[in-house]
Amino acid sequence: MQLTDSTPNVPELLYLLHGDPTDLAEALAGMRAADVAEALRDLQPAPAAKVMAALPFDLAVQVFDEPELEGHRCEIIQQMGEKVAAPLIDAMSSDQQADLFRELPEDHRPRFLKVLDAPTREALSVLLRYRPDTAGGIMTTEFVSVPTTWTVDQTLQHISKVGRAKETVYTIYGVDPDKHTLVHVVSLRDLMMADRAKPVGEVGNRRKPLAVSPATDREEVARTISKYNLLALPVLDEGGHILGIVTVDDVIDAIVRESTEDVQKFGGMEALDEPYTEISFPRMIKKRAGWLCALFLGEMLTATAMGHFEGEIAKAVVLSLFIPLIISSGGNSGSQATSLIIRSLALREIRLSDWWRILLRELPAGLTLGIILGVIGIIRIVLWQKFGWYDYGEHWLLIAAVVGGALVGVVTFGSLAGSMLPFLLKRIGFDPASASAPFVATLVDVTGLIIYFSVAFAILRHTLLM
Repeated sequence: MQLTDSTPNVPELLYLLHGDPTDLAEALAGMRAADVAEALRDLQPAPAAKVMAALPFDLAVQVFDEPELEGHRCEIIQQMGEKVAAPLIDAMSSDQQADLFRELPEDHRPRFLKVLDAPTREALSVLLRYRPDTAGGIMTTEFVSVPTTWTVDQTLQHISKVGRAKETVYTIYGVDPDKHTLVHVVSLRDLMMADRAKPVGEVGNRRKPLAVSPATDREEVARTISKYNLLALPVLDEGGHILGIVTVDDVIDAIVRESTEDVQKFGGMEALDEPYTEISFPRMIKKRAGWLCALFLGEMLTATAMGHFEGEIAKAVVLSLFIPLIISSGGNSGSQATSLIIRSLALREIRLSDWWRILLRELPAGLTLGIILGVIGIIRIVLWQKFGWYDYGEHWLLIAAVVGGALVGVVTFGSLAGSMLPFLLKRIGFDPASASAPFVATLVDVTGLIIYFSVAFAILRHTLLM
C-alpha cells in the first residue's frame, strides 16, 4: 500500500500502524525525511515511536535530524527507551544531538548519555557548555580537517573514508601539523581541480581563514556567512584550534528562530520558546499577560492626562472628537520609526554611536510627515464645515489650526521617540526588539494628549478656552 500524497497525514499513519508492519515500512521508505517529521509532529509520542521503529535506519536518522521535529524528539525517544534510541542518537549530527539533550528533562539525561558511544558523549559535553543562541550552541563537531602538509591525493582519500560520518565535506580545514591550529581553508572544488601531489596548504585562496569564537551570537554568525557567501564557518577556541563548524543550514534555522522571537516581541509580548499550537495555556498566558499589564498601566496614564485636561474638554467638547486621530497618528509614526531602527540595528546598517545621526535624520522626517498629516487634517475640517457635514462652530478655523499644529507636534515627537527608544534599550542592555509597536504607541499616546491640549490652549485661550 502506498500513501496517496507526498506528505503522510495522521489518519494514514494510524491506519498503517494497525496494519501490516511491512506496508508501513514500504510506504514510509519513499518519503522525504522532512515530510515524515512534519507528520510525526501531529502524532502522540507512543504511535510516533512506533513509526520511528518501522523506518529504515538511515531515514530514521534523517527524520530525527529535522528541525521540524524539535520539541517532540525527547518524548519520542522516551517512548522508545534508551537502548532502542541510542543508535539513532549516535548517528545524528552533533548539533542536533545537543538540541535533543537540551529538550530532555535534566533527570532523564544521564540514562541516555550512558548508553551512547564515548565519542558522542565527549562531543555532547563540549556542545552543552554553550548557550543555544551562540556559535558554540549551534555548531557541529563533524567536519574534515587535515594537516596542511598532506597532499591533495591523501586528503581526497581521507574524505572518501570519513565523508559519510561528516555533516559537510565541501570545505576542508587545514591545520598546522605541530600546533593543530587552523591556518588554511580550502574547498572540495579546489581540491578536485588541483595537482594531486601538491600540499593542501598551497591549494586555493591563501588569505587568513574567517572564523568566530564559540561565544559569538548566532545573529553575528549568520551575518558573517551571508556577507562572505560561506557554506560553513569554523568556530575556534582562544588558541586557534577548531571546536566545530556552523553550517549554512544551521544558520537558516537560527535566523528563523531569531525572526520568530523578534516578531513576537514586536507584538508586545515575551518570545515563545515553543510552537504556538503546542505551548500550554498557562505558559501562553504567562508570556502575554506581563507585557499586556505593563501596556495597560501605561495606557492608564492616558486617562490621567485626559483628566488633567477635563476643564478644556468641558469648555470645548469639539476637541474630544480629534483625540483618537491625534494619538493614533503619533503612535503610527513612532511604530514606523522604531521598526525601521530595530531592523537597521539588527542588520548592522547602523551602530549605537549613530544615534545622533538618526536623530538629525528623523527630526526633519517627522516634521515633514507631521505637516503632510496636518494639512490633510485641516482639509478634512474645512470640507466637513463647508459642505455642512458637521458644524464645528464659529471658531472652526481655529479648531482646524489646533488639529494641524498638534499633528505636526505629535508625529514629530512620535518619530523621535520611536527612533531613539531602541538605542536607549540597547545602551542599557535590553533587546531593542523590546521596543515593540504597542510599547511605543502607549508612550506616544500620553505625550500626544499633552501636546494636543497644549497647542489647543495656546490657540484657543482667548476664544473657546477663556
